[in-house]
Amino acid sequence: MDLIPSKFDYLQSHISPSYLLDRPYRDILIAIAQGDGKLHNISKRAKQSEAVCSELILQLVELDILQIENSRENPLRLHPKQKIKRSLRSYRIEPKVRFQIPFLRFWFGFVEPYRDRLLSGDSQRFIENYNSHYDRCVSLVFEQLSDDLLELHFGGEDTIISRGSFWDHHSEFDILSITKRGDIILGECKYKDRRVCKNELNKLKEKAKNSGIVVDTYALFSKDGFSNELKYTKDKNLLLFDLSDFKKLQL
Repeated sequence: MDLIPSKFDYLQSHISPSYLLDRPYRDILIAIAQGDGKLHNISKRAKQSEAVCSELILQLVELDILQIENSRENPLRLHPKQKIKRSLRSYRIEPKVRFQIPFLRFWFGFVEPYRDRLLSGDSQRFIENYNSHYDRCVSLVFEQLSDDLLELHFGGEDTIISRGSFWDHHSEFDILSITKRGDIILGECKYKDRRVCKNELNKLKEKAKNSGIVVDTYALFSKDGFSNELKYTKDKNLLLFDLSDFKKLQL
């Protein structure tokens, strides 16, 4: 994975506009690529005020470099005087900032933080970080494709009208979609070199219960297929998608 200067320059030429490589844009984009995408965490990682981060993020949204995924979590307080648990008083319902282009997420998540080392011929730290976090990077792309596949699957009369990930103060979910007639589909995506077993479904159901989500259909997406127990289940409220199903997105 050695990136000699000539290759580095070639890849870097795909970063447009070029000022994305300058501070504070660079620091903010690294923070987004390596973090959870919430504004207050981006601000901390980039060591910039939330006001500065918000302004620059909105600029990059206009350029289709970033996108903002709004939270669909219900407010903790239904009225101003409602009491909530002490542990939740500092909790903030926030949107998440995502990259529109996977290459830019890869660059700012893996390459840019080690720019000087790579240009000097030292790729060790880059490789260590890549090996540690590669699964997360690929999983994000797999989640987006899974979301697209689910929308295609429900392309008939009962189309999906709300889609994306979902998070609250209890858990995070890869996919939560709502159909035209109000059915809720909760999805889990596994880009792993092993089959998904029923235990993953049970864990998803437990997370849904803790978050108070009434689910009509569960959807599991797997790179390496499913256990026989899942494949031959008679659960009519379960959808299973493996890599062969993703070919439908190419049509």
